[in-house]
Amino acid sequence: MVNPAGPGPMTAEEPLTTKEGWRRFADRQTAMPELPGPAVLARMTSREREEHDEARQAYHADLPLANTPVIQRVVATTRLLIQLNRHQVSARRGVIVSGPSGTGKTTALTQLGRTHERHVRNRHPEDDYRLPVIYVTVPPAATARMLAMEFARFLGLQFAGRINLTDIVEAVCVTAARTRVELVCVDELHNLNLATRAGAEVSDQLKYFAERLPATFILAGIDVESAGLFAGTRGRQIAGRFTVIPATPFAYGTAAQREQWRALIATLDSALRLHRHQPGSLVALEDYLYRRSGGMIGSLSQLIRGAAILAIEDGSEQISRDLLEAVPVDYAAERGATARPAAGRGRPGRREAG
Repeated sequence: MVNPAGPGPMTAEEPLTTKEGWRRFADRQTAMPELPGPAVLARMTSREREEHDEARQAYHADLPLANTPVIQRVVATTRLLIQLNRHQVSARRGVIVSGPSGTGKTTALTQLGRTHERHVRNRHPEDDYRLPVIYVTVPPAATARMLAMEFARFLGLQFAGRINLTDIVEAVCVTAARTRVELVCVDELHNLNLATRAGAEVSDQLKYFAERLPATFILAGIDVESAGLFAGTRGRQIAGRFTVIPATPFAYGTAAQREQWRALIATLDSALRLHRHQPGSLVALEDYLYRRSGGMIGSLSQLIRGAAILAIEDGSEQISRDLLEAVPVDYAAERGATARPAAGRGRPGRREAG
C-alpha cells in the first residue's frame, strides 16, 4: 500500500515541498563569481564573455539575503524549542511567524529549515535515510485530506488505489518517525480558515500531526492573528502552544533603526559582482531604497537583484538610481512609495547618489 520513493535524480522541476527538492535546496551553495581585471576581460572571446555574464546574472538572481533580525530570532527561538521538545511526549511548543506579505516569513522559514538540515546531517553524515526537516504549504481551500497528502507527497509516499484519510495519516506518522523528522515547517498558514468546517478540520489535522510527530512545528502566514487563528477553543489551544514572532517591515524612524537598515544595505552592497561597482555606492542610496521598498525585505531584494541584472545586460556594470527606477516592485510597495515623504528629508548631510 505504501512505498517510500527512493532518492532518484534531482530535477529543477522538484519544488521545496518534495524531499528531493528540499535536499537540493539545502545542499545548494551560492558561489560568488570572480571578477577578472580589464586585461583578462579584453582577452575573452565573445562566448567566454557571454558565459561570464550569464554566471553573474544567475548569481544576482539568487543573491543571498542578509541575516535579518526576523531570521535571527526565528532560528534562535526554534532551535531552543527543538532542544526543549526533544524528550517531550506531548504538548510540544512551536513557533508562528506572522506578518504582512513581503516581510521575509518564507525566507525565515526556509533558512531555518536549511540551517537545521545541515546541522543534523553534519552530526550524522552516514545516515542518508534521515529526513531532519519536512516543508509543506497549506493549499488554498484546504481540506484535512489535502493537508495530509501534502505531508505524504513530501515524504515520497505513494498509494495504490483509493485510500482513506486515516491510512494516509498513519503512513505519514510512521514514515516521519522512522526517518527521524525533527522540524516541520508549514507555510501559507493564512489559507486555513477556522470559520469554516473544512478549515477547522485542517486545524485539527495539523494539531494531530503535532501531537503524533516527535518534532517541533513552525508555521508561517500573513497576519494570522487577524484571520482568527487564536479565536475560539481551537484558537486558544494554538495560542497556548505557540510563540508568535512578528515579521514586520524595517522601521526607519530612529537613528538605531536607520543604522540597522544601513547595515542591511551594506551587506547587499558587498555581495554585488559588477565590474564598475564602487563599494558603498548602494549605501548612498539607502533613503531612496527605503522609500521604494517601504522597508519590505522582499521588495528590497527584488530591487537590488533586478538592477544588478540590468547593469550586466546594458553594460553599465553599476547600479544607479535610473536602473533601480526601471525595476518594478509589488503594488503594496509602489503604493506606499507614492504616499511616503522622502526618507531623510530634513536631515542635513545626507545625499542620494546616482
